[in-house]
Amino acid sequence: MIPNLSLFGRTKQLEHQIDSFFDKISEASVIFRLGVRVYLREGHTEEFTMRVERVIELESEADVLRRDIEKQLYSNTLIPDSRGDVLGLIETVDQLLSEFEDTLLAFSIEKPIIPEELRTGYRKLTNMVVKAVDELALSGRAFFRSPHDVPAYNHKVILYEKEADKISINLKVDLFDTDLDLSSKIHLREFVDRIDGIADLAEDVADRLTIYAIKRLT
Repeated sequence: MIPNLSLFGRTKQLEHQIDSFFDKISEASVIFRLGVRVYLREGHTEEFTMRVERVIELESEADVLRRDIEKQLYSNTLIPDSRGDVLGLIETVDQLLSEFEDTLLAFSIEKPIIPEELRTGYRKLTNMVVKAVDELALSGRAFFRSPHDVPAYNHKVILYEKEADKISINLKVDLFDTDLDLSSKIHLREFVDRIDGIADLAEDVADRLTIYAIKRLT
């Protein structure tokens, strides 16, 4: 039988806050995918703006939760042996929310004109990136209750990140094969790199989570 390795014990408020924090990540992942999809299909519409505003709200709400979690960990002297790892995890996962926000804001401000023939590539890339983040969120939740499950989730994060890289490369090849002027190609390439960079960050966080989980299991 696998022993109970939950970090929470009697700290139910902390448990609730951390669950809420990862809920923000999961929701932002869904809204990000929908936002990019709407932009690719219809451009800078009211629906797209609503998606951007919701991700901004989620990022702000997650910041409040992050500060509350940090305050609880220090003021109540909770889980002292793992406090540094928990703080590092929460801070780095919070960066993912910032990347979702920054990328959608870039679409909103710069309004890139994406040719029809490239939109499928952007859509596939976004879907793969979101899958990586979703698996990371599951891995983050597992770290607190069942650290032995972390490697399985992180393995999927790595697989999705590698697939995102492949899609990114193919998309950039297709982009630079178009008849667009060089400045437009460079502009659109920046958005490929922005989206793909979210999966890269998810992989970096997964690598840290692997180390944290090993420390908890040894």
